[in-house]
Amino acid sequence: MKLRLGLPKGSLQEATFNLFKQAGFEINVRSRSYFPVVNDPELEIILMRAQEIPRYVDEGVLDAGISGLDWILENEANVVEVADLIYAKSTSNPIRLVLAVAKDSDIMDVSGLNGKRIATELVKVTQKYLKENAVEATVEYSYGATEVKVPDLVDAIADITETGSSIKANNLRIIATILESTTKLHANTKAWNDPWKKEKLQNLAVLLQGALRARSKVGLKMNVPGDKLDTILDVLPSMKHPTISQLVHSDWVAVEVILEEKQVRDLIPALKRAGAQDIIEYPLTKVIP
Repeated sequence: MKLRLGLPKGSLQEATFNLFKQAGFEINVRSRSYFPVVNDPELEIILMRAQEIPRYVDEGVLDAGISGLDWILENEANVVEVADLIYAKSTSNPIRLVLAVAKDSDIMDVSGLNGKRIATELVKVTQKYLKENAVEATVEYSYGATEVKVPDLVDAIADITETGSSIKANNLRIIATILESTTKLHANTKAWNDPWKKEKLQNLAVLLQGALRARSKVGLKMNVPGDKLDTILDVLPSMKHPTISQLVHSDWVAVEVILEEKQVRDLIPALKRAGAQDIIEYPLTKVIP
């Protein structure tokens, strides 16, 4: 049996392949090919635009796919959310669909868009938001280069931003956030009701989320004199409790802990001063709670 999985081609492709590699799946694709080879014979991967994946999942052409919540909503896709995968092209933060106007525009909030023209790739999501805010405006589909259309072609845009840098670079100003979107592993309802495919998807979710969880954490090992252990434990943060093991024929102990990578820079010198020796920092591949 095989699970037919749609993965995003384009801006999210590299980040997705890197995540799968960390989770244990090596994906190799030839240039211009839409059918990569993966080191799991139970997976059949098809590359396509993230915008299209939820529709094909909904229709059963794909068993499952990875795409943003924004595109699931835009396609009005009836799919099962298997896992929330918080990663994007450049960061590990959710992306935002925002309404933006020219920096010197007199439009200050969404109510100022009454009777205006808005360009976006996410027409249905934008129209729904405007309706919820009692705003009547013309929303047109944008085929790309959306940011440059303000103010000469349209009054505002609804566009995805990850860091906000592109918005600022094009002399635009955000007036509202329509939604926050994260990447979703989502499944066709029929596939989810198939016991084999459901288990395969659940296993995939565990590995992908474990890989994401590991990205912000590292392991730390050290040797500690027995009489310094309490002092070291007072210094150490941990996910739960440190692992402590007795060194053979010695009153020293080995201490191992998992912690946030951002803590390590200040922590290692403090541990050294407290009496720890042979301190080793190592990266993690997966963290499964």
